[in-house]
Amino acid sequence: MLTNMRKNWLFLFLATSFVTANVSTEAQTKKKIEVRNYYNDPLRKATPEQNLGMALGAIEVGSYFDAIDYFQDLKSNDIRNPFYSYILGECYAKTRDYVPAAHYYVEAYNIDKKDYPRSAFYAAQNFKQQGEYTKAIEWFKKFLNDNKKTSSAANQEDKYHRLMTQKELKLMKKQADIEVAGCEMAINSIKDPQPVNIVNCGPNVNTSYTELSPYPLGDTALLFSTVGHNGIEYKKQNPVMEPHNREHFMISQKQPNYVDSFQWPMRFMDGNFDPPGLGPAAGNGCYSPGGDRFYFTKCSVGDSFIYTCSIYYSQFELTNWGPAILVGGNVNEPGSSNTMPFVARVGKKDVLYFSSNRKLQSRGGYDIWYSIIDPRNGSFRRPQNCGKQVNSPMDEVTPYYDTRVSKLYFASNGRKSFGGFDIFSADGGPSRYSNVQNMGYPINSSADEFYFIKDPLGKPDAYLVSNRIGTMALKNPTCCNDIWRVQYEPRLVVIGKVLDKKTQQQLTQTVVKLTNQKGDMNTYNSEDGNFLFNMLRNNSYVVTADKPGYTSSRATVSTMSVKRSDPDDTITVTIYLDTIKKAFHVNNIYYDYDQATLRSESVASLDTLVNFMKDNPSISVEIYSFTDGKGTPEYNEALSQRRAQSVLDYLEKNGVDKNRMVAKGLGAKNKVADEGTKDKDNIEGRQMNRRTEFRIISDLPSRRVIFSSGAVNTPDGQERNLRQETEAEDEPAQPGAGKAPAKETEE
Repeated sequence: MLTNMRKNWLFLFLATSFVTANVSTEAQTKKKIEVRNYYNDPLRKATPEQNLGMALGAIEVGSYFDAIDYFQDLKSNDIRNPFYSYILGECYAKTRDYVPAAHYYVEAYNIDKKDYPRSAFYAAQNFKQQGEYTKAIEWFKKFLNDNKKTSSAANQEDKYHRLMTQKELKLMKKQADIEVAGCEMAINSIKDPQPVNIVNCGPNVNTSYTELSPYPLGDTALLFSTVGHNGIEYKKQNPVMEPHNREHFMISQKQPNYVDSFQWPMRFMDGNFDPPGLGPAAGNGCYSPGGDRFYFTKCSVGDSFIYTCSIYYSQFELTNWGPAILVGGNVNEPGSSNTMPFVARVGKKDVLYFSSNRKLQSRGGYDIWYSIIDPRNGSFRRPQNCGKQVNSPMDEVTPYYDTRVSKLYFASNGRKSFGGFDIFSADGGPSRYSNVQNMGYPINSSADEFYFIKDPLGKPDAYLVSNRIGTMALKNPTCCNDIWRVQYEPRLVVIGKVLDKKTQQQLTQTVVKLTNQKGDMNTYNSEDGNFLFNMLRNNSYVVTADKPGYTSSRATVSTMSVKRSDPDDTITVTIYLDTIKKAFHVNNIYYDYDQATLRSESVASLDTLVNFMKDNPSISVEIYSFTDGKGTPEYNEALSQRRAQSVLDYLEKNGVDKNRMVAKGLGAKNKVADEGTKDKDNIEGRQMNRRTEFRIISDLPSRRVIFSSGAVNTPDGQERNLRQETEAEDEPAQPGAGKAPAKETEE
């Protein structure tokens, strides 16, 4: 069935030989094939029926790029044929070219949604894998709304066109709901990224084809697998493409004194695990915790371009590695594919984790399994499924267990994700797991992520495999997998409370805002007055809060001096809200005698007022300016009006909307100090009367960020623990309490 072809690329990937290039099965088996110059191909003169046969034949052998050429030619003569559009969507999806895949699925659906109901679902998936989350949600909902029940012809089917059964529709609807939740998660997560840098490992590791299964050897080298070649060779008048090497091991040493820079790779020849030649592809290498065994996968291709993989190991004996031995204990169950081994010490025993598509006790698709290794003789006990906490009805692959934190890391396409396969973590092991979490952005992207593995020593930076934008691609920007470096930043967190300035009690239903120097803002809907934000290095932040009927103060936090090698750190702040007063006086706004120009010592006070107006965007004010008693009333009113206008102009110049301010000059009215007599002048009193006051004239809720009970932040994991610690404090938190990552102040 054509729809089942959506799984084919996964089989190739699992076999460690997924080569997203314009090659056929024969190229995988080292036979030279002609590279057709398609547009000068005499076969193009064949009948449409013959061309269709060749196009479908290309699909049968997995040559999707050839199939795209044929179907594009067929479609040019029949542009309204939904079958051609649908097949082009399928072929582009196989090559992970998400933009044209979505385009042709949409086209097929718009032409004939009755006969191609899946097109909306697949279009949504490909929009999602582009990172077009809003459009993906739209198309997932279109699929759900337009397919409330199956067609009466649901049982009709042929090889390339099949209507949905009720069971299939139910499963696709369930998956569509999961996909929509993943889109919504991604939109929010991208706004608040994890403190991580993702860096391509560069041309000494990655090629324009596919690299897989990174395995760090201490902190000095990286073992990985690759197809080896980096391009297509054309020879004279008769262009031929040299076949790719099968998947094989390579090792690259790190450049001394350069962070995450790698030297030119060499073939990994230890133990003759992967001898050159025409044998099965080999990859997914790892050592046992004691270093005396090396585990790896060998895969071979069978009918219908399906790979079957088995797990082997080699034992180090005296001075040499022994021959490859097929892992026993029913790990390699007949009739199934078993791959991606990783061995870790869990408790007091070594445990072999692997991915398998065996049917018995399976949750569906590929699952993560484990086998305990008998410490007495090194034999393998009967494999057990890691359970429904880890495995879904779809596929789970690339297990890695970190003994230091007792976590299992794996990739899955059956859970709420950013798109395709994402990396997840689960606490526990080997049989029971809890707290399964998506690793978040930017570890996960809209593309596929696999093979997450941490450094064994030092700060736990990591590697992963992804086809995200930035890969060294051959045919399209996301066709092929590269190995990426995961550089963890220190986790910098600001936690705090929102208090009533007068009562010192926590305020409920507030919205706290974290804004950096670029103006990027994160909001936190706090039901109980507690809040938490993650911060990034090299930023200056302002923390404020919103609640109707109150004006906000601010706290400032800087992470400019924090280095990537620094430890995690937390700062505690308090935001005080005061009930709105109708009028208030701003000290230290000075004018020279008989002048409206602001004196330089007034700037600090005016900047405080600028911050107040920005932190309270719902408030509008009148600016009252006064003079002393010298001069006529008419002159003083004109002078005070100019003084009030100078304050308004300063605030507007510094980013306050002038429509929120009104300038009024009140002359010598409402004196606050005695100015003396003609015989004895009170200079200080006159200076006090030359003042500026502010009166709040409106508080418009539409300008304020209002608390929403439907958007209450509910941090989990470490964030929930931090929040609970904050709630447990007896005394109100003070600015700077605890160790801060950098300077923190409050106004």
